[in-house]
Amino acid sequence: MLIDAGLGFDAERMGEQARQVEAEGYAGAWATETGHDPFLILANAAEHTSTLELGTGIVVAFGRSPMITATLANDVQLLSKGRVLLGLGSQIKPHIEKRYSMPWSRPAARMREYILALRAIWTSWNEGTKLDFRGEFYTHTLMTPFFSPGPNPYGPPKVFLAAVGELMAEVAGEVADGILIHGFTTERYMREATMPALMRGLEHRKRSRESFQVSYPGFVITGTPEEQEAARPIVKGQIAFYGSTPAYRPVLELHGWGELQVELNRLSKLGEWEKMATLIDDDVLDAFAVTAEPSDVASVVHKRYGDLVDRFSFYAPYHLPAERWAEVLAGFGG
Repeated sequence: MLIDAGLGFDAERMGEQARQVEAEGYAGAWATETGHDPFLILANAAEHTSTLELGTGIVVAFGRSPMITATLANDVQLLSKGRVLLGLGSQIKPHIEKRYSMPWSRPAARMREYILALRAIWTSWNEGTKLDFRGEFYTHTLMTPFFSPGPNPYGPPKVFLAAVGELMAEVAGEVADGILIHGFTTERYMREATMPALMRGLEHRKRSRESFQVSYPGFVITGTPEEQEAARPIVKGQIAFYGSTPAYRPVLELHGWGELQVELNRLSKLGEWEKMATLIDDDVLDAFAVTAEPSDVASVVHKRYGDLVDRFSFYAPYHLPAERWAEVLAGFGG
């Protein structure tokens, strides 16, 4: 199991941050698209590292044309000498339509075509073939030599697809190189919903599980007893935030907690964020989060996810001293 870290936007020390992550022994690092562009973070990290794999976790695909994404990912692939993991996500309808002012329809089908469009563009650049991609959602039929970057000596980036629902997980197995399982996923949902859908996608294209990577940012509560106690309500709040999203309701429904999602959604519309966290009881928390002493995190993670996950990162939305994380990583052999 490879252990990954996160990279944030820090104008003063982005390079230093990336160097530190690599020196600490992490296999890869993921940059998210929230208030900043992850490609910019990874381009900077590429300059200051040599072995660290660099992932977008995630880029909002439907906020960009496939041509824009193909160009940015190809550039960072070149800068990093082949270390890019292009993590794509659909986001949800309100964000795509109201924040990005872009079209939304049939997200799984659209994402499948988006990834195929990326591959067609990269093939055109790398092999010099005519660009002639014609789909239901995207059409790319013009690529003149002036606008082509030419062959990338490191080939195209690996594509990872973020998925919660079964349809998107199936698309990942069919057309991507890996899947980014959402942190709002329990072990049970992963085993009973995500993985069977993923395997259907792989089987559809006659691909082996060994040729594919599963990446999972799992909630982790660790530290001293006092630090764990302080972290629990923060993690509960993050789980409540995700649980309020209707698209994520199937995860809760599998456990018989469907009505919890309805109430969380109602409270979110009222801005009752603190009250939402109080609705996440210990049973719900334990289903989503690994809680253990720093030296024991690795054994608990391996027990839960060792036969499922190829890459694991620590989803910890709270502050913990660096020495605690060093102890956690040491348990994985990092």
